Amino acid sequence: MYLYENKNWPTFEWNSDKLLPLLSLVRNKQGRLIGKMGALGFELRDQANLEILTLEIIKSTEIEGEILDPEQVRSSIARRLGLDVSGLVYSERNVDGVVEMLLDATRNFDKELDKDRLFSWHAALFSGGYNLMYKIITGNWRDDSTGPMQVMSGALGKEKVHYQAPPASQLENEMRIFFDWFNLEQNVDSVLKAAIAHLWFVTLHPFEDGNGRISRALSDMLLARSDEQSYRFYSMSTQIRKERSSYYDILEKTQKGSLDITSWLEWFLNCLLHSIESSEKLLEKVIYKHEFWLRNSKVTINDRQRKILNMIMNDFEGVLNTTKWAKIGKCSQDTALRDIQDLIGKGILAKTEQGGRSTNYELKTN
Repeated sequence: MYLYENKNWPTFEWNSDKLLPLLSLVRNKQGRLIGKMGALGFELRDQANLEILTLEIIKSTEIEGEILDPEQVRSSIARRLGLDVSGLVYSERNVDGVVEMLLDATRNFDKELDKDRLFSWHAALFSGGYNLMYKIITGNWRDDSTGPMQVMSGALGKEKVHYQAPPASQLENEMRIFFDWFNLEQNVDSVLKAAIAHLWFVTLHPFEDGNGRISRALSDMLLARSDEQSYRFYSMSTQIRKERSSYYDILEKTQKGSLDITSWLEWFLNCLLHSIESSEKLLEKVIYKHEFWLRNSKVTINDRQRKILNMIMNDFEGVLNTTKWAKIGKCSQDTALRDIQDLIGKGILAKTEQGGRSTNYELKTN
């Protein structure tokens, strides 16, 4: 029996006593983080918001196996927020679509959710009406014309069905109930409501594709309501991406269980707690980058150098050498070496003390 086949669907139940300590801890962490960011200036808050939104979009699409160009995502967000950011690049329509969806969810978090709004999000995700090479229905619910909506894994002919969604014929009524609850329910904490909306939406799986990304956007929308602001200072999708295996496991287990969803809510709250804790480290990097560029505001740095320096101050993997610089900067080894030597001369980079077959470089710390 699937979740939606339970007699009292969709009257969810949970153990409030078991969840209260964890919910209180999450709420406390949320408040402290928002207070910390509120003490910073507008420019730093905008930069933090930009970095978090960029991560949220990249990781949400990664969960579905799609990789987006971080620079395109960042540029698309910056343009839509009207931020004065250097080094912006052209962004493709598929990137702009997911950006438009998340920004509508988080900036207009207090507006009503309805069918037309969801359809516009879905159309933005699949602007050409295709998912890769496959034509899909956009701007409407799925119709099950090719069979029931199933979540499967495995090789062709040996697929394992993890879940089968309600028939398409039930969607209009099911989504009407969902919208009424989403817009009118006032007796459930907004954080718990974000978790319930996420589960409820993926259970219905109302679209032919994109259900996961839209469910996470709905969570972000309700988390923005819980924070009472559109600025995002933590990324739930980044943490879900780290815990992707347990994420799918708990969803599958919950969708095959009773209407007592305590275990799902507990998982969601723990994931959110880890997300908030991780964001504190990311925000430290944002502040460091801000101070770095203030210190070097009068230093002449080309766009290629600026791009790679920003990458170094984010989550740069491995060591930095001329080969990696040339690959990232899409330039020759000679140009890479000139870039690096220029930055060494300006006191920004230094050679590392580690030996090896090639010379490595790092940011100069003093």
